[in-house]
Amino acid sequence: MSENVSSFVAALEKSLADGTFVKLTLGNYKGPETHLQKLLVRPISTKKGNRLYFLYRGATRDTAKNFDPQTGVALVGDALDNGFRSGHLFTTTNDFQLEIGKKGRSRLNSGRPTFKAAATQSHDREKKVQIASDSFYLRALGITDDNGRVRDREQHKWKQINKFVEVLASLVDRSELKDRAQLKIVDMGSGKGYLTFAAYDYFANRRGVKVSMTGVDTKSDLVEMGNGVADAAGFDNLNFVVGSIADHDVGEADILIALHACNTATDDAIYKGIRAKAGLIVVAPCCHQEIRPQIKPPEMLRDILKHGVMLERVAETLTDGLRSLILEREGYSTKLFEFVSTEHTPKNNMLVGTRTSRRIVDDRFTKQIHDIIKAYGIRSQHLMTLLG
Repeated sequence: MSENVSSFVAALEKSLADGTFVKLTLGNYKGPETHLQKLLVRPISTKKGNRLYFLYRGATRDTAKNFDPQTGVALVGDALDNGFRSGHLFTTTNDFQLEIGKKGRSRLNSGRPTFKAAATQSHDREKKVQIASDSFYLRALGITDDNGRVRDREQHKWKQINKFVEVLASLVDRSELKDRAQLKIVDMGSGKGYLTFAAYDYFANRRGVKVSMTGVDTKSDLVEMGNGVADAAGFDNLNFVVGSIADHDVGEADILIALHACNTATDDAIYKGIRAKAGLIVVAPCCHQEIRPQIKPPEMLRDILKHGVMLERVAETLTDGLRSLILEREGYSTKLFEFVSTEHTPKNNMLVGTRTSRRIVDDRFTKQIHDIIKAYGIRSQHLMTLLG
């Protein structure tokens, strides 16, 4: 390790000791890891104490881990010895810029600090908001910057997150789950986990509910990253697993969520929720492809539905309408509504099923379902098939 690299690492160690550390970035990677590009390091405070959160940013995937400060300092030194050729250390007293040349020659410059105060490490929540913008996981997922400011390009995502939490909280308050001290929540098709983290944060930290939450996704890299962020944030009862909506064993669940599950995957999610006797089933369907090619328009609508755009809308309406009727038949009251503006996402309808205290035997739902599929020549619908 050269003198300048040693001085850079020493400055990091000192800033951690005296509480002036803000963040650190390593870049210009020329090492053996093909896809690795950057290393981002931030301080966090967890139930296990103060930690350093490491985000290894790659071309196709990110990996999140957290370490105690002593281990973290050693890992930064190793990273500079094994491929990273630039480093930028931000403290509240100085900024340090390290550059390493091809032949190992290095240069270390220091300057005035960019940040006058260290970023907050706590998970305390403001009482007037559902989700605090300075929450650690929002920074880790790239929604906010180090000062807790929502990034300009993520404003739409921030609005969607807050609206989702607001809607979910209202749905719980109007259901039999309102006064539950414990909740088991499953998020099917969790993706990068924006809404998964927000829901867990709200119920566990704002409302003080003992939450057990699982995010399910087919992409192992997103699952690995989600578990890393959850561990770093101290969200002990939030975990992500690899699996598909159709194959994952939900077991028991109080709330089942599936947002933007493509085509019949929404039907798989609703089916899993019904079988789990979930108190709430919350889905935002997209890609309504199954019944469109089956539709044979009634004679009076033949010349209207010859237009593809009209047929598309009718197929979407019929698909979600049938799902709503099937949920009603299975003992759920339903709501279908727009939960975010179309300027933020074109797939903005949310279908909610709230389990009633007892199943109402009412043949009118079965009759309506039968009349609809007969009128439009629909041969099969996935949720109906699953339920036999």
